[in-house]
Amino acid sequence: MHNFVIETERLILRPLTVEDADAVYEWVSDEDVARYMVYPTYHSKDKLIEWLTSLQGETEHYNFGYERKEDHKLIGSGDIGPDGAREGYWGFGYNFRKDCWGKGYATEAAKAMIGFAHEQFGIKNFSSSHVEPNKASGHVMEKCGLHFARYGEFEKLDGTCKSRSMEYEGQLF
Repeated sequence: MHNFVIETERLILRPLTVEDADAVYEWVSDEDVARYMVYPTYHSKDKLIEWLTSLQGETEHYNFGYERKEDHKLIGSGDIGPDGAREGYWGFGYNFRKDCWGKGYATEAAKAMIGFAHEQFGIKNFSSSHVEPNKASGHVMEKCGLHFARYGEFEKLDGTCKSRSMEYEGQLF
């Protein structure tokens, strides 16, 4: 697990811990949020705690919890790290509570993670993707400086949903 903390105007990006399970469960158990994510909807905290525990040994990707400064509430999470599908690129993703959609938090967090990867590791090439119906996520990627590159395939980890994805990339520095 890393110990990096990033501050933006409205957010503190910090490592996720097992102690965050109750807050994280608020969005990973929400069907509306999970429909756009690779994970299936969580119906118990047991699997969530397993995932949060697994992050403690993660050394290649940097996972962050997004804490809102005004009330110190954890409202989302995301990660950034080497993109296994694109040589020389780092990929990123994000996930937020439904009541935080459309408020600019995703763009703010994604730009902060991109800046972190560039400043800490000299990364210049970035990528991300979203399931095709999630147009709002595509707008976030464009606001971060990425451009649409190609269509791909999306499949949930449990194989329950397969659909088309939209892949974005860009050299940002």
